[in-house]
Amino acid sequence: MFAYIIRRILATIPVMAVVALFVFSLLYLAPGDPAAVIAGDQATPADVERIRAGLGLDRPFLVRFGEWTWNIIRGDLGVSIFTNLPVSRMIAQRIEPTLSLMVITLFLAVIIAVPMGVVAAWKSGGWIDRAVMAFAVLGFSVPVFVVGYVLAYYFALGLDWFPVQGYTPISQGFGPWLSNLVLPAVALSSAYIALIARITRATMLEVLQQDYIRTARAKGAGQRTILFLHALKNAAVPIVTVIGIGVALLIGGAVITESVFAIPGLGRLTIDAILRRDYPVIQGVVLLFSFVYVLVNLLIDLSYTLFDPRIRY
Repeated sequence: MFAYIIRRILATIPVMAVVALFVFSLLYLAPGDPAAVIAGDQATPADVERIRAGLGLDRPFLVRFGEWTWNIIRGDLGVSIFTNLPVSRMIAQRIEPTLSLMVITLFLAVIIAVPMGVVAAWKSGGWIDRAVMAFAVLGFSVPVFVVGYVLAYYFALGLDWFPVQGYTPISQGFGPWLSNLVLPAVALSSAYIALIARITRATMLEVLQQDYIRTARAKGAGQRTILFLHALKNAAVPIVTVIGIGVALLIGGAVITESVFAIPGLGRLTIDAILRRDYPVIQGVVLLFSFVYVLVNLLIDLSYTLFDPRIRY
């Protein structure tokens, strides 16, 4: 067990190294001269050279990459070109809204999607199964921003149940904090719920055909015991896998959702940085999102041993 954990942790190091190389290369992969783009049309050659020197574009790629990597290890993500503030400070100021939105969305998706998938598999071929599959198709077909605007129109503007936009820190009260995140979380979780529900249904259908399930029924085990104790436990590995993979949906959807509901999180920070060509901020946020995604998938890999002790890579 311990050796397996160490191997999985060590396996993330080359992954993060490749991610870091790609993130740093954003400056060089951008079309045109990044310094000229940042300086604008009215800039003088001296302004362009000053920006190029500030970005390190006048030095060899490997030298600059080595310095940047060393600074990252020390926690220095650089300085914003436009605000002249440390990128780490800007991320720290925006991380609470994004983290709150993603945690609530993940919780909401799991507690809704897994029971939906289990019941759909149990009632396979019935109207409940068809309703769940119809919702899954709809959840994947409708973009997140459309769901967000519809929810805001009916539940915020029409019924006045929730705020239309904005974010309230949790330090100012749990109620206001939660009310600002209900609609964004529901909008963001729509595709995630559809994904988890479909995988849960498909996996449960396969497990319910196994011999040990028929044996449990023959012994007189109750339907709830069969579904949630025997079947769901053995179907947990694929379900947990898709939950981890779906974190990418949350990261990408958070950028759109925060724009729709004017939440001052990392998504809005990313969009603002892209529009202003603020490359140090873009690099810092992308690196953080990549690290979170790799970390979540590492935790998912480690959780496999809890659901199936036979797994030893």
